[in-house]
Amino acid sequence: MVARARVLLVAAVVWFLATTACQAAQRDYATALTKSLLYFEAQRSGKLPPTRRVQWRGDSALKDGADHGVDLIGGYYDSGDNVKFGFPMAFTVTMLSWSVVEHRDRLAAAGELSHALQAVRWGADYLAKAHAHPDVLYVNVGDGDSDHACWERPEDMDTPRRAYVVNATHPGSDVAAETAAALAAASVAFTGPRGDPRYASTLLKHAKQLFQFAKNHRGLYQNSIPSARSFYSSSGDEDELLWAAVWLYIATGHQEYKAYIAGTNNVGGVPQSLSWDDKFVGAQALVAKLILQGKLPNSGRHAEMRSNVESFLCNVVQHGDGRSGRLTPGGMLYLQPWSNLQDVTTAMFVLVTHADHLAAARASLQCGGVRLPPAQLVSFARSQVDYILGKNPMKMSYMVGVGKRYPLQPHHRGSSLPSIRKYPGKISCGKGAEYFHRSAPNLNVIDGAIVGGPDNNDHYDDSRGNYQQGEPSTYTVAPIVGVLARLLRN
Repeated sequence: MVARARVLLVAAVVWFLATTACQAAQRDYATALTKSLLYFEAQRSGKLPPTRRVQWRGDSALKDGADHGVDLIGGYYDSGDNVKFGFPMAFTVTMLSWSVVEHRDRLAAAGELSHALQAVRWGADYLAKAHAHPDVLYVNVGDGDSDHACWERPEDMDTPRRAYVVNATHPGSDVAAETAAALAAASVAFTGPRGDPRYASTLLKHAKQLFQFAKNHRGLYQNSIPSARSFYSSSGDEDELLWAAVWLYIATGHQEYKAYIAGTNNVGGVPQSLSWDDKFVGAQALVAKLILQGKLPNSGRHAEMRSNVESFLCNVVQHGDGRSGRLTPGGMLYLQPWSNLQDVTTAMFVLVTHADHLAAARASLQCGGVRLPPAQLVSFARSQVDYILGKNPMKMSYMVGVGKRYPLQPHHRGSSLPSIRKYPGKISCGKGAEYFHRSAPNLNVIDGAIVGGPDNNDHYDDSRGNYQQGEPSTYTVAPIVGVLARLLRN
């Protein structure tokens, strides 16, 4: 009897510890979800609403577009600087929208759907304004070189705010198609419950025109805007065109877009990652979803795309050729030394999304001779999120503001300088440089920001000058919104 009682006691303790750990993880996911959406409010450009939750930020860049006589106020700063780069901003909006499309009910149950839709709308409003005419798209606002040479708050900006445009004679089919994808995806996000059908219709009109513009006037945007080569240079436009066509097909069901998908000559092979530059994995994942739902045939180009995304995911979960990263000693998926976590969050989004689509179709992921059920894919994604949130050799959360220990000196101008609300006097570039070189923590906590992350040996150097590891970006955080919503048990 004593031995049996001991066994029961041990079992009870194990159950209690496991339950407690699970509950703690759920709390971490909920906090991280809330703060990931809060981060986008810290990245806002333009006139901030009275309902803003990030109190250390103020209005900024209120004359953007004035040099062209257009209103380009609003949108997001991409990272730790004060330039508005349209190419990664559009990708950010696409990924935020996709998070809403796939996880609307979970976001609503967590009380975050309204914040997610607000984040989408802030970016989509700007992108729609930037599409001033059917064949005209304003792409960037600000000069990257002068901005990067100056450490100042967005509220104090006195660096050039020139607006850069693509049009019929100076094309940018890559950025035009990505913006079409963003607005089409946003239109789908606003079509669902608690959405805005009229707004969705406006966004869809812009998306259709931008897709036609991109198809009719091919050319990489950095060839029309040479300064873009140094910052977000595009490797091609076929991925964005396919990505846009798939989103437009989802939004409309029109044969035109279905035919474009089926007739495309380049479906991207097996990509290494999904990123602001390479969208093939995203397009492939959406086509795979449509196949599993019976909306597209599992043949021809469609079948090739499903096969490619599943090969990509096999690589991600370490049952492939390693092209999509290897695990560090501490267990992080590692692809590159510069902001590695941007590739981790997008890969995990595709992984959990495809896992759900497989589960709905009662299917599994086949990796050679190994069959992986959807639950195992979600488990792998959970391990990566747990790593980001602090279950790693550094015992550091790489999402700022989450956990007991997180980066204190992210490479971010507004976060590191005194708040405009506490110090309303202008802080010049020279004065700002003094704050850059301080060894003290940033003065404002930029909740929800995900830094670039540790190296291939799980080491992270928390230094403001370490922009490769320490700079957060909107396109790193956007995908994790959907992943965190998926991992929550509502």
